[in-house]
Amino acid sequence: MILSTQTHETAERFGDIEAVKHIAQAGFDAIDYTMFEDYNEQELFYNDKYEEYAYKLLQTAKENGVFFNQAHAPFPSYRVGDDEYNKKTYPKLHRSIEICGILGVKNIIIHPVDFKGDNKKKNIAMYRDLLPTAKKAGVKIALENMWTRNPRTRNISPNVCSVSSEFADFLEALDPAWFTACLDLGHIGLIGEDEAQFIHALGREKLTALHVHDTTFVEDSHTLPFCGKMDWSAITKALKDIGYKGDFTFEADNFLSRIPNGFFDTALKYMHDCGRYLISMIEE
Repeated sequence: MILSTQTHETAERFGDIEAVKHIAQAGFDAIDYTMFEDYNEQELFYNDKYEEYAYKLLQTAKENGVFFNQAHAPFPSYRVGDDEYNKKTYPKLHRSIEICGILGVKNIIIHPVDFKGDNKKKNIAMYRDLLPTAKKAGVKIALENMWTRNPRTRNISPNVCSVSSEFADFLEALDPAWFTACLDLGHIGLIGEDEAQFIHALGREKLTALHVHDTTFVEDSHTLPFCGKMDWSAITKALKDIGYKGDFTFEADNFLSRIPNGFFDTALKYMHDCGRYLISMIEE
């Protein structure tokens, strides 16, 4: 099974090019490329040499023995009532898919949106609008299970695709040749669902990508497995039970966020080792 991690924290410190080298040096097979922060926004979205930049990233990955398997599109995908943001973000979504085509990315995560009504209809329309660009780039679009905060209590609450039945329903309305599920394991328990049951409900055909991180069930911690309260024995068993054949991708960069630069590569290698251990639990 392919082991990968996002570029987010590493690239924020060292830049995209150096992030590729650090992740490769730690032993990862592949990279989930982050495109939702401002440290690479100028090169990707406000520069007519973005293709040159993408090819430089691709060459760096090849030289260091890794590849790009997954990516994060700009987030959020849409903001209800914020026309200025949406006008700016819409072309970024298409550009991010195009960049994934250059990098050879298999799945790009484009988060579904809480449209405050008619969520399925409006999200399906959004995804279908992106489909021609995805087909041209040869990239699958992955939906992700989301959460929100209650505006009055500030408690974490269910949102779009938070429960397995709704997630499956969205996917069944889209062409499986071009759309898939990226299951964020940490998000499941936040809204009171069971991770193993969610995995079984989606099954092998719909579930082809992961975001792996641990939580306390109180906050969206995005830390390394075994640092929170999730049951990794049950999770890995469920993935084994369904015959999961996708990649194992960390979205656990909060684990790295307070590590000093001088100790960063050691922590990144520890993250890698944790991933290999979890994969062994699935594959044994």
